[in-house]
Amino acid sequence: MAESSSHPVASSHGVIGAYIRCMDNLSRIAAVVAGTLLAIGVLAICHMIFMRYILGESTVWQTEFTIFSITDAMLLGTPYVLMTGGHVAVTALPDVIGGVIRKIMLLIASLVGLGFCIALSYGSWHYLIEAYNLGWTTGTVWNPLLWPALLPVAIGTSLLALQYIAEILRGES
Repeated sequence: MAESSSHPVASSHGVIGAYIRCMDNLSRIAAVVAGTLLAIGVLAICHMIFMRYILGESTVWQTEFTIFSITDAMLLGTPYVLMTGGHVAVTALPDVIGGVIRKIMLLIASLVGLGFCIALSYGSWHYLIEAYNLGWTTGTVWNPLLWPALLPVAIGTSLLALQYIAEILRGES
């Protein structure tokens, strides 16, 4: 599946079209942030290798920071992956069946995916708010506050749910 520009009928008219375009743009922005977080995570690993193996110094923050940045990158990138069809999908049966039954099967799969993403988003926001209000830290040597690492998780899962809605409205399911 190509990006939204290949869907002129669904994405060019009215409120639904505006919603789809807005979500596609937000997904692109989130993908840029995800790419940036991934690059920063790689740089942190390079820094850790340099500090530990070249300078012989101990490292404190690099491993944990990299785990957070790459996990956040993965979740922030998911709306873009859904939008561009980059996800793994097993469509052998719907492709063989074709027609209206195919559309119904794909719609049901999208609705199940949407339901999962809504539940995950709800849980992510609940966890983020709890971590923020209670001042949770990671409990490690570095011991940073936990909520900044959880914020991209909540945003990414929410954007994924909203992108699922855009894809359903686009009529690709």
